[in-house]
Amino acid sequence: MKIDKGTVRAPEIGRIWFNSPPLSMRQLRGRVVLIDFWDYTCVNCIRTLPYLKEWHARYQQKGLTVIGVHTPEFLFARYESNVERGIEEFGLTYPVVVDSNMELWQAFANRYWPTKYLIDGEGYLRYAHFGEGAYAETEEAIQELLREIHPEAPLPPVMGPVRETDRPGAVCYPPSPELYLGHRRGRMGNAGEFVEDQPADYTHSGEMKEGYFYAYGRWTATGDHLESAGEGEARIAIPYSAAGVNLVMASFNPQPREVEIRQNGSPLAPAVAGADVSFSDGRSFITVVRPRMYSLVNSNDFGTCKLELITRQPELALFAFTFTTCVDKGA
Repeated sequence: MKIDKGTVRAPEIGRIWFNSPPLSMRQLRGRVVLIDFWDYTCVNCIRTLPYLKEWHARYQQKGLTVIGVHTPEFLFARYESNVERGIEEFGLTYPVVVDSNMELWQAFANRYWPTKYLIDGEGYLRYAHFGEGAYAETEEAIQELLREIHPEAPLPPVMGPVRETDRPGAVCYPPSPELYLGHRRGRMGNAGEFVEDQPADYTHSGEMKEGYFYAYGRWTATGDHLESAGEGEARIAIPYSAAGVNLVMASFNPQPREVEIRQNGSPLAPAVAGADVSFSDGRSFITVVRPRMYSLVNSNDFGTCKLELITRQPELALFAFTFTTCVDKGA
């Protein structure tokens, strides 16, 4: 989305920075600035990072400054140590400013993860894009603003897609909606719904509806997550329609927590298992060490399935499921 030149000034940015001393918009006059609002647990944000890293590499010496604004969705993502580990994990070398109190989010009147804003050499907002996609369009906007500053600067061809599912011809189906597990935003399908902020025993019988999760065993439902609350077996089940499934999880115990995963009643097949899944003794499972997004299912085919997560340990915290839906029909 283009914004008319000279109409909207970009707000000032930031206090706590990684990969850079603190920067100001006044200090950056004469450069094009790309502001990326992201969260290290957000699958849509994560999928845009390869493009941001490449734009930083291509255009840093030609007048572009990329700044990641890390605005957390969950409480644990406010901690600087967790943000720093996320930056290291994804190999980000451009400046990242911590926005744990959502000051910059509010200053930009932002609403979505991820969102990209382009600011011209005079400090005015000139372009915005919400969500994934439009990578070529965004790079063309970067080049247009760079040419306003350096008309004769040689610029490379616009980069190609980094994933087959980003190419024209990839098919994206309507997905299951993002599914939170805390009582503030969560959609529990159990007849009794949430027992808020205290341990409770859950059960369910009968059909399951897509767009809801179903709890079995002992759980504590807090505002933003569901936490296993006993040594016995506790399960979560969801019906879903997607090609891939991700889940933000954390261990609230010094020791890692283990969660077993089953699809349609059986262990995951290696061909559809997400990157974080391990296999042993006929089981498929994930070991949850630190708070982040974990990849559960990664299939080349879109389908409707039932997913179950089983733990036998307390203090495993589940925050939100997200679903990916685009498939490469040539695969």
